Amino acid sequence: MGKPYPPIGYSAYLKTEELLSLQNKRSDEFGSPAHDEMLFIITHQTYELWFKQILTELDSVLSVFDQPKIDEVDMAKAVSRLQRITEIQKLLVQQVSVLETMTSLDFLDFRDFLYPASGFQSMQNRMIENKLGLRSETRLTYNSAPYHSYVTQTEQEKLIASEKQASLFDLVDRWLARTPFLRTAEFDFWQVYQNTIAQIFEEDRQTVRNHPVLKADEKERNLKEIEATNETFRALFDESKYEELRQAGQFRLSYPALHASLLIQLYRDQPVFNLPFQLLTALQDIDELMTTWRYRHSLMAHRMIGRKIGTGGSSGAQYLKNATDKHRIFSDLFNLATFLIPRSRLPALPAKVREKLGFYYSAGA
Repeated sequence: MGKPYPPIGYSAYLKTEELLSLQNKRSDEFGSPAHDEMLFIITHQTYELWFKQILTELDSVLSVFDQPKIDEVDMAKAVSRLQRITEIQKLLVQQVSVLETMTSLDFLDFRDFLYPASGFQSMQNRMIENKLGLRSETRLTYNSAPYHSYVTQTEQEKLIASEKQASLFDLVDRWLARTPFLRTAEFDFWQVYQNTIAQIFEEDRQTVRNHPVLKADEKERNLKEIEATNETFRALFDESKYEELRQAGQFRLSYPALHASLLIQLYRDQPVFNLPFQLLTALQDIDELMTTWRYRHSLMAHRMIGRKIGTGGSSGAQYLKNATDKHRIFSDLFNLATFLIPRSRLPALPAKVREKLGFYYSAGA
């Protein structure tokens, strides 16, 4: 039996003729051919194609988390697609090395033809940031104008609309806040964890006080450092204190979402937390790779143009460097490492809780 669809060839399916006709060098157009402009165009067009794929995966993940209940199958699909995004990001970082085979003088051969075009104007890249959860109020100012004012009117409307939609950060926060097992009839994780932390800090104090080598001033200094760390932990057990720090920008996750994240990290070996742990890991990977890509881009810009302004009018390499830290999204997940304790000190789970955390657990149980 034949296929129900008409046959199609490779070139027709991929529209290679149209695709390969889109690399038009402006240096040729103005009678001053620059060899490396072709590399520059292809690299950036490839970026845009990969951005499109990232948005495709991201929209799929957003649709999964924008549900009151998430099926385990959908959860596995979301994790897989986030991991696919990280693999694409690795390619984006590697492409910087290809672009760096072009020297500064090679770039200057055609740079003047680019004004005022700039990578800052990539609508898809800005859309990725918005959908992940980068807030407009935390963005670096760009020549004292809104970031979306540098794109076309149609693109502006899309970007502004995306700011009003729930981001992946927002949806993951809501999902984490619904995490069970934080408090059950058999097990109050947060109380047990708090008791364990108090015991660990007291052991640290006794170690310093009884240390046979440390001098009195060294003991005092170490005890003050222990108290400073203990103060950071106290915010985890005081919702009003945590909310004060959250409003001040030290945290972004909601109070229950941060608790759930810590529970997942600490008990990641339990089967029911395996996929959630993979999800949190993938979000950190995405944030780290975005940061790496921005940093590599800033180094490349410095290498190419030194302290010159960017073609779009920004401060060039300095703007890119400043955005590296400023535009982080999932920093709270990285900071969780502050609150982790050794596996050997994890509070033991009651048998009934272990059973629920294993494969016996189901949403209807």
